[in-house]
Amino acid sequence: MEKSQPDRIQVAAYYFPNYHPDPRNAKWHGECWTEWELVRMATPRFPGHAQPKVPLWGCEDEADPEVMARKIDAASDHGIDAFIFDWYWYEDGPYLQRALEEGFLKAENNGRIKFSLMWANHDWQDIHPATRSRPYKTLASGAVSRKAFLEACEHMIRTYLHHPSYWRVDGGLYVSIYELMSLVAGLGSIDATREALERFRSMVRDAGLGELHLNAVVWGVQLLPGEKKVTNANEMLDLLGFDSVASYVWIHHHRLERFPETPYGEVREKAKQTMETLTGQYRLPYFPNVTMGWDSSPRTIQSDRFDNLGYPYMPVLADNTPEQFEQALRDAKAFVEETDRSPRIVSINAWNEWTEGSYLEPDTEYGMAYLEAVRNVFLTERGD
Repeated sequence: MEKSQPDRIQVAAYYFPNYHPDPRNAKWHGECWTEWELVRMATPRFPGHAQPKVPLWGCEDEADPEVMARKIDAASDHGIDAFIFDWYWYEDGPYLQRALEEGFLKAENNGRIKFSLMWANHDWQDIHPATRSRPYKTLASGAVSRKAFLEACEHMIRTYLHHPSYWRVDGGLYVSIYELMSLVAGLGSIDATREALERFRSMVRDAGLGELHLNAVVWGVQLLPGEKKVTNANEMLDLLGFDSVASYVWIHHHRLERFPETPYGEVREKAKQTMETLTGQYRLPYFPNVTMGWDSSPRTIQSDRFDNLGYPYMPVLADNTPEQFEQALRDAKAFVEETDRSPRIVSINAWNEWTEGSYLEPDTEYGMAYLEAVRNVFLTERGD
């Protein structure tokens, strides 16, 4: 969080930018394809299944600055301090960057909210939608060479890090890495990865931007095909020079035990314990996460039988009402307030993960109620 506000909890929402046309998607899925297609095609997969989800604002193009401006206003008005954009850079360059570069950065009101990057350096699999049969084809590898890594760093510095709205945590420009093992695999070794990250820090200093704040996403449960758990985490994080760790989503830590539905309240109670466990497990500051919901069924072939086969054929979270979500936010707020560690940050999954059932954007069932839950806990109660 900002050094000028040392005591206030900051709230950051992950932003998934697959709701605008992209050249790779055009090649893989057809001209003008976006993930809205999967949202539109979603159907109930079992009795009582709450699908499809219908966005109250419609299936908008997030690369339009006016569309993004409405998102920025809604986020800021309801107590969200920062968007953490899922950011993709493969060996041959960027992917899904237009939401940030053409939407957010060109929105007239982008000074109302901070933004930052989480390098989502996982393999991009052919799961939009996914068949029952596996393994899935890898469309782009998350492991990149040193050359591609430095090109990505140069792009970050040139395009994002100088922006006045870029989020600083403890004075450093916040850049998160989703998958450490993929980073190490591409760069070749722990030593090579340490040297590359040190080079990134030097490049930022040489650009006159000060320091980086490097964050690592950690989890205990593998989810996407190909994800690898980090072993000897504290030693690796120390060697690589990271500054903090964070969670992306609850189900990285908790398997959904009941199929087809697991009650949200059960996982919320487990998440309370996980915050304490991970804070004790890691020597670096840990930023807890609150997950709004989970339903990855829109990413499955809707005519295929929906069995418990593993992502995205997996249980959904049931009864994740705005009231249940608000209680989860209160749990995280209370934990951060009671834990004598800083920076004081809570992340939310997610602003717009529509095809994974985790979104704050308004839908036709609950309207703005999930955003109002954030406002109730983090904005109204701090008197802003």
